[in-house]
Amino acid sequence: MGLLQFPLFQNARTAATPSTPTTSSPLPASQLPPAALRGGSATGSGFRNSVEYRPCRLKGVFVPTSLASPRIVANMGDRGDKNDGSPLISSCMETCDDKQVLDVSGRLPERNFAGTPYVPVYVMLPLGVINMKCEVVDLDGLVKHLRILKSINVDGVMVDCWWGIVESHSPLEYDWHGYKKLFQIIRELKLKLQVVMSFHECGGNVGDDVCIPLPHWVVEIGKSNPDIFFTDREGRRNPECLTWGIDKERVLRGRTALEVYFDFMRSFRVEFDEFFADGVISEIEIGLGPCGELRYPSYPVRHGWRYPGIGEFQCYDQYLLKSLRKAAETRGHFIWARGPDNAGCYNSRPHDTSFFCDGGDYDSYYGRFFLGWYSQVLIDHADRVLALANLAFEGTRIAAKISGIHWWYKTASHAAELAAGFYNPCNRDGYSPIAQMLKKHEVALNFTCAELRTLDQHEDFPEALADPEGLVWQVLNAAWDVGIPVASENALPCYDREGYNKVLENAKPAHDPDGRHLSAFTYLRLSPALMERQNFLEFERFVKRMHGEAVPDPQL
Repeated sequence: MGLLQFPLFQNARTAATPSTPTTSSPLPASQLPPAALRGGSATGSGFRNSVEYRPCRLKGVFVPTSLASPRIVANMGDRGDKNDGSPLISSCMETCDDKQVLDVSGRLPERNFAGTPYVPVYVMLPLGVINMKCEVVDLDGLVKHLRILKSINVDGVMVDCWWGIVESHSPLEYDWHGYKKLFQIIRELKLKLQVVMSFHECGGNVGDDVCIPLPHWVVEIGKSNPDIFFTDREGRRNPECLTWGIDKERVLRGRTALEVYFDFMRSFRVEFDEFFADGVISEIEIGLGPCGELRYPSYPVRHGWRYPGIGEFQCYDQYLLKSLRKAAETRGHFIWARGPDNAGCYNSRPHDTSFFCDGGDYDSYYGRFFLGWYSQVLIDHADRVLALANLAFEGTRIAAKISGIHWWYKTASHAAELAAGFYNPCNRDGYSPIAQMLKKHEVALNFTCAELRTLDQHEDFPEALADPEGLVWQVLNAAWDVGIPVASENALPCYDREGYNKVLENAKPAHDPDGRHLSAFTYLRLSPALMERQNFLEFERFVKRMHGEAVPDPQL
């Protein structure tokens, strides 16, 4: 298929001219949501034509270089940790030629990370590194680029093990042969492995460059029983993953969803025992929802959502409605056995709805009941699956990914977070209960959007009232407060120093009296753009600083 065939250190200037991307998108470029919404291992950009990454990128909206403001270039020298120049600096670095980048003056001093704690750096492999026949795609090209990563002391790679590939045709029939070949290569190169148990679909989100549906036999069950999928108020089904309402329902050829997940994990553990025994597999990340993240699929592009819409509640399959009725009866208010009818639609703003507006029904007696139930269903699902994961992978570090829903964070209701299942309005800490549940199972927390700056978000989409920095700080502290490891990853392809500096700030907070730091960082993702000369040199410098090494020329 040739997904991995690209030259090392492609000339950056040749790609700087605005051009039409060769990879088609289901949406017009002007309607693409910020890449921060794309969800880590399953939804980041894979191998595409590198031209796609050269035009100035406004958090998912492509802007030709000819439209870039002159003040962007004028402020290119302000590369310190705090920057009141253009919000596009971090996303426009690749649009300027080498002279513009290197000949500027007046740089602010960078923090020196020499001697700081060693934070391992992993790199996500392409989504399609294993095809639907469970074969490694372009083996020679893959080995070449893994060796390059090893040469700059990258610690390891992250690989998605897709349920839709391995158990594709029949229940309990697993095909691991392509993954075994891939893992052998990684072991020979002395790299570590983070493996994702990917129980979700790939191909329905912006940035997905391959299509990997759920197993065929599961899709067939869904045709006769569509309630196995998450459902919105209008009755639209989302086949990205199975609803948590069937965790204990025997609707999958005699098995519950929990049994299906456990059987898959147990098969993997037995098949790859030697890789666990010799320590090649350093971590297993458990997919807990769409994009592998613990959240409801509240903002699906396939149903018309566009950033910064608040999204919609996803609790209208018969199984979750049954759970809601039971909760309402237990509370003694059967009239509450319903979802909100005034919460707007996918693209509403909080102030346009009676539920999410300031002083809205989200904080009424009913609203608190509903949101408490909705968020508890999310936590209970993770609790059950992670308990089984600990049985399957005893002795191996396990992680769970939490998505960074940072838009509308500066409003009272935090509407987008509520729709995704995070009960985190301004008067409640919605991430502490999740952290406590993870602590119960000694599971590490992996969080996204480590490179995003609130200033950039405010300048790019002021109407979204986003605050990724505030969200990251809240989630990291919720995890650190209960004493669990915290890892992170970038939300969009990052090649510039400004983004890397933000990651470093989050990875190793300055003046932390307890010396807390990230346990690992996973870079999204191996791609042609990363291998361009200037981008790769910047990435190598970033890896050294994450490892706590001295960088001879901090103004390279």
